[in-house]
Amino acid sequence: MRAPRRIVTGHNAKGQSVVAMNAVLEPTLHKPEIGVAFWELWRTKGSPASVDNGADPTTGPVHLHPTPQGSVIRFVDFGPRQKDAPPPPMNLDTARAAFGLINAADAATWKPGSPHLMMHRTESVDYGIVLEGEITLVLDDGSETHLTAGDVVVQRGTDHAWDNRSDKPARMCFILLDGKFAPDILAVLKK
Repeated sequence: MRAPRRIVTGHNAKGQSVVAMNAVLEPTLHKPEIGVAFWELWRTKGSPASVDNGADPTTGPVHLHPTPQGSVIRFVDFGPRQKDAPPPPMNLDTARAAFGLINAADAATWKPGSPHLMMHRTESVDYGIVLEGEITLVLDDGSETHLTAGDVVVQRGTDHAWDNRSDKPARMCFILLDGKFAPDILAVLKK
């Protein structure tokens, strides 16, 4: 898959609209050994978002979660599952270590009986858009939903994982909005 090109607009000293940034991006995090690449496209802090000519907010390490009242948009490339590779050991430490790569060890929700090692949850509303390839959404009730290019998942703080079971890479666009669990949802999550 080709690297994404990002164009960011801004304003000049006369108040005219200008292209402030225009570049083909390098992956912010690339881990071919586990089959993922993250492309941070933009982040906002707070709401309403500051409309400014500020610096690129995507430099530095990847953080899965948006900042409080913030947002993030990213591409994630999922490599095909390696059919001849032995599955990794299923335990919470392994899952936390993987999510630690994106500063989110606390997002890992794997437990014995989980349907996938990479089960995780964020306290956010996430829009997941399949751009290329196909991928399977795995939920903690054991359900699986096969997705192809053009499909959109609205993730509302649920335990889930993504599994590319095809022989080709898949690319998704994720837009995460900081959220807060409703009291009734929080009550059942604590059970």
